Amino acid sequence: MALAGFLATHNLPDSYALTAQKWFIPLADELAMHNSGASGPLMVGVNGCQGSGKSTLCDFLAYYLTSHHQQTVAVLSLDDFYLPRDERALLATKVHPLLATRGVPGTHDTELLAQTLSALQQHQPVTLPRFNKATDNPYPTEQWPVINTPVDTVLMEGWCWGAPAQDERKLAKPVNALEDTEDPEGIWRRFVNTQLAGRYQSLFAQMNYWIMLKGPSFDHVYRWRCEQEHKLAARQQPERSQAIMNDVQIARFIQHYQRLTEQCFTHLPARCDRVFTLDTQRSITQVLKGKP
Repeated sequence: MALAGFLATHNLPDSYALTAQKWFIPLADELAMHNSGASGPLMVGVNGCQGSGKSTLCDFLAYYLTSHHQQTVAVLSLDDFYLPRDERALLATKVHPLLATRGVPGTHDTELLAQTLSALQQHQPVTLPRFNKATDNPYPTEQWPVINTPVDTVLMEGWCWGAPAQDERKLAKPVNALEDTEDPEGIWRRFVNTQLAGRYQSLFAQMNYWIMLKGPSFDHVYRWRCEQEHKLAARQQPERSQAIMNDVQIARFIQHYQRLTEQCFTHLPARCDRVFTLDTQRSITQVLKGKP
């Protein structure tokens, strides 16, 4: 598939081709170089706030590495490892009601994620989990794609992928109305932080190379998330459209992620190999290379 075909398949503007040629093709070439001669797959972590373009970037890198470097590539999203709705409902009953909402650390199946990453690293056949956001549950396992051949590069993306845990003292003060009114005692955010400080860090440590798409601020997440939801609604069948959030619901929904998104904005760039700074239109304004 040529670049024009990739743009058409993903319904991207022609301007994306210029971005790809200037920034993402050199990045893909660098990843291929890092992988050269390696005994196992190159594990690439991709961080970015909601709507920043993580999935599209990973799809492009996979396309380019496959078509130009003859690699086998696995693309994973943290979103595909959400716990089923009934398991999150149990967490909501036992720990805190806010855990019914998917997204934050503690609402993922980290054991399944660890098993999946391990299988890819050991060149074992593996099924890649897929989550249906419209039904708020994983797709049936028989619909998960299967990889039977050794993988050269693993692209793992997530809104909080790579996020460092917060200092306990910073958890005392709410960062928005959701935390103030629905988590006044800080039970939810402390549970999330404890989860993040534990198993998640060991999963992050498996990445060999880090990429960040750094948005301008959390204020832009709302508009970008609305765009995502509108596209999702357009793809859904009418009988499932009630599962799509409206803009008012999104405004509350994204408050679940403000604390850790801003934590990533502040602390993650210094840990990354490549940071793409985005403006309000998601155009790249600056690129930082290499860890200090």
